[in-house]
Amino acid sequence: MCGIVCAISNQPVLPLLIEGLKRLEYRGYDSAGVALLDEDGFERTRSVGRIADLVAALGTGINNTSTAGIAHTRWATHGAPTRNNAHPHLTTGKLAIVHNGIIENHQSLREGLIKAGYHFESETDTEVILHEVDRQYQQTGNLYEAVRATVKRLKGAYAIGLISSDEPRRIVGARSGSPMVVGLGEDGHYIASDMAALLSVTHDFHIINDDELVEIDDDGVRISNLDGETVEREIFTSDQHAGAADLGEYRHYMLKEIHEQTQAVADTLEGRIAAQQVLTGIFGAQDEAIFKQTRAIQIIACGTSYHAGLVAQYWFEKYGMACRVEIASEFRSRKHTIADNTLLVTLSQSGETIDTLAALKIAREAGVAHTLTICNAPESTLVRESELVFMTHAGPEIGVASTKAFTTQLVSLLLLVVSVTRHHRLTQADETKIVKELRELPSIIDETLKREEEIARLATLFADKEHALFLGRGTQYPIAMEGALKLKEISYIHAEAYAAGELKHGPLALVDEKMPVIAVAPNNRLLEKLKSNIEEVRARGGHMLVFADDQARIDQTAGVEIINIGRVDNIIAPIVFTIPLQMLAYHVALIKGTDVDKPRNLAKSVTVE
Repeated sequence: MCGIVCAISNQPVLPLLIEGLKRLEYRGYDSAGVALLDEDGFERTRSVGRIADLVAALGTGINNTSTAGIAHTRWATHGAPTRNNAHPHLTTGKLAIVHNGIIENHQSLREGLIKAGYHFESETDTEVILHEVDRQYQQTGNLYEAVRATVKRLKGAYAIGLISSDEPRRIVGARSGSPMVVGLGEDGHYIASDMAALLSVTHDFHIINDDELVEIDDDGVRISNLDGETVEREIFTSDQHAGAADLGEYRHYMLKEIHEQTQAVADTLEGRIAAQQVLTGIFGAQDEAIFKQTRAIQIIACGTSYHAGLVAQYWFEKYGMACRVEIASEFRSRKHTIADNTLLVTLSQSGETIDTLAALKIAREAGVAHTLTICNAPESTLVRESELVFMTHAGPEIGVASTKAFTTQLVSLLLLVVSVTRHHRLTQADETKIVKELRELPSIIDETLKREEEIARLATLFADKEHALFLGRGTQYPIAMEGALKLKEISYIHAEAYAAGELKHGPLALVDEKMPVIAVAPNNRLLEKLKSNIEEVRARGGHMLVFADDQARIDQTAGVEIINIGRVDNIIAPIVFTIPLQMLAYHVALIKGTDVDKPRNLAKSVTVE
């Protein structure tokens, strides 16, 4: 969602602010802005569109030498994506603010501020915060105290940064519900939505927790709670490198990240498996003792991560462990009963998904026995709030449509299935076989990626299509769901997925020559049933694309295109078969001419409701 970058330095900050905004583009945005402060006051520039539009709007101002400033990428919530609604916002010529989040009680606060004589220039909830800080500032004469008094009145989620022309060498930030980090540099100190924004200047960070404030100035950094008490915080040193988010030879981040899956999966497995077994302790020092006590699994996730959880449900129950999977936003909005000795598993690429964090809190209050997160962001809130942790090692994922984060989540979940069910129904022979397949997985992925040219050719079949249907059975049903999601996310083709056995229960009515049908056909006990589904579609004039195991022996006939994926064991088949679906979505999006990495209306991480 929105991204913020703030800086105080002994060097000009505009290049850093612009670079930081570029590195936050993956979060999704529709406008951007920057406010720089020097002895003459604020110089603010805002624009609708991409960072390139902001740079163009700066014009000669790009050479500004100010050493303090704040910047923002906005995802429109309250108010349309217009220049007037773009951040930073200014008031009385003295204060400027940037904000990520949603203030739920903004209307009542706005009404009080209007009565107090404040004039609003935008439709945003953020301007409410700004004017309230100004009102408090007039009473206290201290920016920190004004912010502290204001945030106590706010309901909702926020990560804010404010700067005052009366205190030009100080920036005050506060966080509740939306992520925030402080960068510690040799030339200055910085505040941002995440570490990626600041990797060009520092790898040392303080992570700000909920209901905390931070002050940065020339003397250093001070973190405090809402009572004004100083909080000591260890330095977190990131092992990410700034170049990890560069495109290199690839046209889009999504394509780069699809091709990075061989290495990402290898990195996720490294140090976690031996020749014939999954190592103990890889989920935490107490994982084995907890897994022995576990009698049920509850998985909570959103979007693509939810599809990974659905695959894991099949795996867990294959080896005798009860498992439920639920969308986080649904889990948090209803009453529920959690069985004794349940292990709650949360899945998130960013570790900051607001619904997943809220569901974790609710599950704890409901008495869940233990919690584990599978995540790609070691510095995230979800990691800090969970009892057991497993990092996916996918590396930075910039494209909004998740690829390597998804496949590494599946690998991580399969390791979890082994680690838990070996204490129940999984045999040593089962574990040895699974480990063997996992060890071969990176090379199988590498071979699968070589089908790209063939898949790109088939993508041309979608040039004039507006709808598509995906079919799968067993563990491939969630993969069909993921394939449909990818296609609709980046090509804007309406796509739906169904369990193949449901074809005659309604979806078959949609099938005609205008409706391509994509099926996933591994070589398993459900194959013959899927072949019958293929014939049903073909008989009704539908055009089928079938991603098939070499051993499936599905004939290519009129109206049926076969893409052989190689011979893949059933246990890892969901991981392998998702990759050609990613490539299909990518190449269809190229043909459609959409913005592959930043599809309309979508954000990488959903940190507000």
